[in-house]
Amino acid sequence: MDPRNKEPLCEDVLPVVIIGNGPSGICLSYLLSGYTPYLSPEGFHPNPVLHSKLTQNPHLSLFEQDLEYLCEGVEGRSSNPVAVLFDSLLLPDSDFGLDYASPLEWRYEPERATPHLVLGKGPPGGAWHAMEGSMLTLSLANWMELPGLKLKDWMREKRRNVRNDRATPAEIASYYQHYVRQMGLERSFACGTTVTSVRRGSLRSGRSVWNVQGLQRRAAEGEQQTDAEIPFSVWAENVVLATGTHDIPARLGVEGETLPFVCHSFWELEAAISSGHLDQASEPILVVGAGLTAADAILAAHHLNTPVYHAFRRSVADPALIFNQLPKLLYPEYHKVHQMMSQQQRQPGESPADMVSQRLSSPRDERASSPCSYPGYLSFPKHRVVAFRPDGKCVLEGEGGRQTVLQVSMALVLIGAHPNLSFLPEQGRPLSLEPHEPISCRRNPVDVDPYTYESVKEAGLYAMGPLVGENFVRFLKGGALAIVCDLARKQTMRGQKNVQESSAGHSLSCQLSNCTLDA
Repeated sequence: MDPRNKEPLCEDVLPVVIIGNGPSGICLSYLLSGYTPYLSPEGFHPNPVLHSKLTQNPHLSLFEQDLEYLCEGVEGRSSNPVAVLFDSLLLPDSDFGLDYASPLEWRYEPERATPHLVLGKGPPGGAWHAMEGSMLTLSLANWMELPGLKLKDWMREKRRNVRNDRATPAEIASYYQHYVRQMGLERSFACGTTVTSVRRGSLRSGRSVWNVQGLQRRAAEGEQQTDAEIPFSVWAENVVLATGTHDIPARLGVEGETLPFVCHSFWELEAAISSGHLDQASEPILVVGAGLTAADAILAAHHLNTPVYHAFRRSVADPALIFNQLPKLLYPEYHKVHQMMSQQQRQPGESPADMVSQRLSSPRDERASSPCSYPGYLSFPKHRVVAFRPDGKCVLEGEGGRQTVLQVSMALVLIGAHPNLSFLPEQGRPLSLEPHEPISCRRNPVDVDPYTYESVKEAGLYAMGPLVGENFVRFLKGGALAIVCDLARKQTMRGQKNVQESSAGHSLSCQLSNCTLDA
């Protein structure tokens, strides 16, 4: 779809504009395009209470049912009830390793389709195209798929095998692109677009709607021409924020964080390795953070035999640590990092440099207090970075205020990211749970109604995916269901209102035509 054709002051208003073309935006587009879920005639759900509720109105689509009623009593690994419900319907009891068939069947009903526009900076798939392509995804392959196209079936057609029931980001990105083509969604996607402004505005009629403005990259004609950015402006009754939260790396806010050797993305580590600036002869690198991206950086450096210092603020045994939530058999590489964090902690009174050099020379060093299974690695639990210095030194502070100075070749601060919502007033902060803090997936998501995903602060503005705390593809699909159900409800209410107004107008017309004016 070409957004340039929408004139700023025209009455042509789209029902929905979706900002973000990752899996959130793709799934929502699928549901808005007329693909409708019903309880299959032979469908069975292992949860007897949920199954009983579904069979009460088998003739109704899921879009027409009371989601809050269906959500009651359904439990899962998400704090958003509709996300748990839809995940349970698509992948029943998957958390227990069971492979029940979904009780849903999908029918294509074009009369239900809602015109919409999906805006994204790159090709469909969003941030998956920017991820390191050879590592395995955290989620199981079937958790990454979208309704209507099983990822394993698609991969078999491509003559690929899913390793350990997981796929690579490159494979997932390719799957999402294929999904958009396969499902006929391309006409609703405008790729190469950057949204610069989302504001309330009024049409000539006085109607209040959303005005979405931005730039779209266009291939210029001629060999010597460079791509041009063409301004666009569209009007929409509803706007859905589906941008994800990987745009702006989070920072520590400490002295020296802008120094050249301090980096904030995994890709900078890859670039240093590819260019030869980092190898086994380099000074140790410092990895700050205890998430999966930090673990990926440790694994990459460990594979290169580059020594690693690893600093993080939690205890290794903290239940909130992601490694303590992952099954060991399913995620062996992350279990390996967790073992490293636990077994090779910096010991009081020992020099970090000596410990790392000892462990590089021998996997079982007699001078070490315990066997060293992972040479060249040293962890610093319950430590925070105090400062970075121009000479490549990093100052850490542990419990009790004790400081440690480390000499490093590179520091990687991998502590999460914030979404780029610069197109919204005040970066979108007024929409969040804590309006004075930046929006973040874990600490400060967008404040939405749990059953509609509509902002509690702005009517007609929705958010889904990481912006409301859903980092896993398997759960973000629930947001798409909630939004489509709410839009369908609004459409029904609008239709009833129009019928009532039409009926009232007809009655008034009849009364006027039958009355006479006294002389």
